[in-house]
Amino acid sequence: MFTTRPELTGDFGMVASTHWLASATGMGVLERGGNAFDAAVAAGFVLQVAEPHLNGPGGEVPILLWSEDEQKVSVVCGQGVAPAAATVERYTGLGLDIVPGTGLLAATVPGAFGGWMLMLERWGTWSLADVLAPAIHYAEHGVPVLERIAATIESVEGLFNDDWPTSAATWLPGGRVPAAGSKLANPVLAATYRRVVAEAEAASSTREGQLDAARRAWYEGFVAEAIAEFCAKTAWRDSSGEAHGGLLTGDDLARWSASVEEPLAFDYRGHTVYKTRPWGQGPVFLQQLALLQGFDLDGMEFLGADYVHTVTEAAKLAFADREAWYGDTDVPVSDLLSEAYNAERRKLIGAQASFELRPGSPGGRAPRLPDYPAPGTASDAPGISGARSPQGVGEPTVARDGTVKGDTCHLDVVDRYGNMVSATPSGGWLQSSPTIPELGFCLGTRAQMFWLQDGLPASLRPGTRPRTTLTPSFALRDGRPWLAFGTPGGDQQDQWSLNFFLAVVHGGLNLQEAIDAPMFHSEHFPSSFFPRGSRPGVLHVEDRVDAGVPAELRRRGHEVEVQGSWTLGRLSAVARDGEFLKAAANPRGAQGYAVGR
Repeated sequence: MFTTRPELTGDFGMVASTHWLASATGMGVLERGGNAFDAAVAAGFVLQVAEPHLNGPGGEVPILLWSEDEQKVSVVCGQGVAPAAATVERYTGLGLDIVPGTGLLAATVPGAFGGWMLMLERWGTWSLADVLAPAIHYAEHGVPVLERIAATIESVEGLFNDDWPTSAATWLPGGRVPAAGSKLANPVLAATYRRVVAEAEAASSTREGQLDAARRAWYEGFVAEAIAEFCAKTAWRDSSGEAHGGLLTGDDLARWSASVEEPLAFDYRGHTVYKTRPWGQGPVFLQQLALLQGFDLDGMEFLGADYVHTVTEAAKLAFADREAWYGDTDVPVSDLLSEAYNAERRKLIGAQASFELRPGSPGGRAPRLPDYPAPGTASDAPGISGARSPQGVGEPTVARDGTVKGDTCHLDVVDRYGNMVSATPSGGWLQSSPTIPELGFCLGTRAQMFWLQDGLPASLRPGTRPRTTLTPSFALRDGRPWLAFGTPGGDQQDQWSLNFFLAVVHGGLNLQEAIDAPMFHSEHFPSSFFPRGSRPGVLHVEDRVDAGVPAELRRRGHEVEVQGSWTLGRLSAVARDGEFLKAAANPRGAQGYAVGR
């Protein structure tokens, strides 16, 4: 099969990510004696600078990792929680029936810093100063402006100039949109990280003491103070069309800390796949596997109409359960993944495409769905500053014309010791909310994933995590650590990642072939992002599938929208395969790269 680049093979170390600067940074750490955890942290902070339209310091990061010393998979939760003042009544009292997609009201505690620090402290070896040095360098001296960065800033230029002047000061140097190929620096962010390092080194002479001091600086010290003051004393126009201040306080930040959790797992044909628990959408990947286990995918033509139809209809059922059951609460995951439950659910997959949202009743429990906006609402939502489409909102990874607009990053690392990391940093992208001028970054908008309706698993509740779309992946093969992988893409993440996994397991493709293979995904279920619209029955397919596939899928009732040849998916992956380490990365968007030797 044609590939855009080779699958990398070696035995020293591999790094794959959505930006070449992050991949090169991670590899440099491995070359200088760091392990996979050190490399991932350094690369993660570089992604904040190199892809500021996709993630930032005010965002979050879920991480799946394999520790060779511990011989187990662990989850690091770097997802912050809703403020203590964030109640349904507080928002509805402002005349809102949905959390805005931009601005301060959508902010949760910024968890990325705590997540990276926790992994570095527990499993890494490098010092704070060393892992932050590459990001500080790029923030101070600048990174090359990708076409997508320039296009993103251009799309919100009016918003910045008219409504968010602190963002204009940061992202419109000289009052202009930076040109693609030019250099863009963020000296204020560089100064923020330099101050964190300086305070940490002044507080302790030990590595552990410095990491603890850095966390205190972020969540109790000058960073927290600037965030709290910005939320309390300023108000900004958001996607509701009104100006609102924020609810985050210093106490909210001080009370939160990143955590290490047990993952969820599912066995599928000799492979054990691990995901986060259902405060993220990760279990929906496992539910799709549980449904597909009862179908003979090997007997279907890979990427033929039968195959695409079956995988898509399974996705519709699994994601319907996500809508009814997932959240930062007690979720009946054992029932959702049980063979008895999935045997009944499989009977709903017929020869024709379904246009219904059909959650199940695990353990006999009755599902309850939110009151969704009418289908198609996403294209008609009011905008900021009179724009028809909201500027800066959501995570619209694929526009109607197939343009990729992912607001997330991904990175994977494997080292010569056998340690592996899969991380999906996101949130706090430059178009999320106004830049905090003292810090050089903005807050994230992950609270838009809560519902302002009581009694749902994903209802807004103080101190809880939003049910996010962020979903790194890890798999064992025959009981041994094998594969770390993932992609940006919002609601598409656990569709594109599943396509990749199935391409390796059933299609017999290597990592690069599986990434390069034509992708598809459904928009059938409601979006996780403001304004929460849906497009029942809509199926996106890259035009590189066999010519007869879209026609046959339409005959089966799917609303097929054929997209450009290289528009869907932004996967990367690393693997341990016998004596070799392997890696591959996505060519779409011309920025993802894998490196290794």
